[in-house]
Amino acid sequence: MDYFERKLDDKRRLTIPTELRNEFASGVVVTRGFGDYLHLYSVEVWNQAVEPALAGNILDEKTADLNVKFRTGKTDAELDQKQGRVTIEQHLLDYANIERDLVAVRAGQYWRLMAA
Repeated sequence: MDYFERKLDDKRRLTIPTELRNEFASGVVVTRGFGDYLHLYSVEVWNQAVEPALAGNILDEKTADLNVKFRTGKTDAELDQKQGRVTIEQHLLDYANIERDLVAVRAGQYWRLMAA
């Protein structure tokens, strides 16, 4: 599965499709994306791929800018056990102009969340 559409519930929770829940068993990281969208990572991918990439050269401006971009508003969460939901913070939804309907598209090892 590389694409899904969902409606957030009244508590801003995104239900992850059953087929993908194992991918997020380690937890979920939600960050701002490069544009007006969000990135959804498993904690495992965040720790193994993103963190090392953000470590980069301490004096490199591009690395610093990426750190600011991805760490501003970053949230860590766990899926609820019963329904596989994760709450998305309002400030992140505002950043991506997501009101209720969203589209999720796999972008390699992470997901891009966009307004439908």
